[in-house]
Amino acid sequence: MIIETKRLILREFEDADFEQIFLMDSDPEVMKYVGVPVSTNIGESKNIIKLIQKQYEENGVGRLAVVEKESGHVIGWSGLKLLTKEINGYQNVLELGYRFLPESWGKGYAVEAGIASLDYGFNELNAETIYACAHSEHDVSNHILRKLGFEKTGEFEEPDGICFWYELRREKK
Repeated sequence: MIIETKRLILREFEDADFEQIFLMDSDPEVMKYVGVPVSTNIGESKNIIKLIQKQYEENGVGRLAVVEKESGHVIGWSGLKLLTKEINGYQNVLELGYRFLPESWGKGYAVEAGIASLDYGFNELNAETIYACAHSEHDVSNHILRKLGFEKTGEFEEPDGICFWYELRREKK
């Protein structure tokens, strides 16, 4: 699967993408609101890619590598995944997520990739509702979700604090 936007290509993860995943997951600023420890082992990044590839096979959907067209580099990930483990009382629903390298922040890539992912979810996967969540203190991520049209519909507690729960219905898009 490949989704193309004006500046980005969203594609399935390849084994060779592990170094870019490690760059993100080992950066304390990137991981500040994620709720998992900063990665210290590049092998973990290889395992993450294997897990995402397994999601493609088992669920027909999973996070996608985001490639900046101009540079040809993987600058992050974005896209939908099927929540197979319950979060905030929800399971077996599509969730939008994203994570980018710091040098890509502030360029509108999360919104651009988010719009493309939502279009795919509503138009190709025929989703009625797509969900998202963000740490309550992560102002930028909460701003991005609102900009994409998501409505905050609840809050839930995680070990690292309160998270906001968002929903976007097909008819509101």
